[in-house]
Amino acid sequence: MDTLNDVLKALAADIDEVEDILRGLDGEDWRKPTPAPGWNIADQVAHLTFIFRLAKTAAADPDTFRGIAAQAAQNFDGAVNAALRQFNGLPPAELLARFRAEGDASIEALAAVPEDAVVPWLVNPLPPAVLASAGIMELFGHGQDIADTLGVRREPTERLRHLARFAVLTRDFGYLARGLTPPDEPFRFELTSPAGELLAFGPEDAAQRITGPVHDFCLLVTRRRHRDDLALTAVGEEADRWLDIAQAYRGPAGEGRTPGQFANRCHE
Repeated sequence: MDTLNDVLKALAADIDEVEDILRGLDGEDWRKPTPAPGWNIADQVAHLTFIFRLAKTAAADPDTFRGIAAQAAQNFDGAVNAALRQFNGLPPAELLARFRAEGDASIEALAAVPEDAVVPWLVNPLPPAVLASAGIMELFGHGQDIADTLGVRREPTERLRHLARFAVLTRDFGYLARGLTPPDEPFRFELTSPAGELLAFGPEDAAQRITGPVHDFCLLVTRRRHRDDLALTAVGEEADRWLDIAQAYRGPAGEGRTPGQFANRCHE
């Protein structure tokens, strides 16, 4: 089982990867629209920077975080838009520096939390390793939007196992976002890592099964690719339904992506 230190190392490596993609872009690049409707590259980085600040505050100053979360719960979209305004007007070099600084600070704050403790978060308190995994999910999804905008190919890594585990824990988010009742029946997930390792979650005898490459699974649960463009297989009616609604984040599902949207781009 991975330790908190393992997950934080993966989070740090993912921050490095996104920073490498952004370094050297000019001001025009930062204003390019991404596949997320209404968001340019600066918006994507501003959102990630705010998420890192939230995680840092939750780990280091729980009382202050609870006040922020209470306000956000009353107006989710308003909180997201306020976060964007807080950072996306900064000059690109300053925004990139803030992204890096807040990312590093969130890792430091989470590392100081005992591994068996919990950190307050937007819905329920989370162990620090799970909150760090949520950061990996955010970096993967928003980083994919940035990469797709720039035509950059991201190399899948073994670090995706942390996002896959997080997506299994949050299996029900897609149901809840649509006002649906999640099934009681467990799922079995059998995913293949880039190195060919089998990543298995859930009971071996579960009737509902999802199989395929872990990279495709991560693209699905972050809603950065349509299921039709991914090599994922469902066994069972509920598992097949889940492939249509899967998401590893709370809140509105968003528009997702359309079949074949990235057929002519350099990706995966």
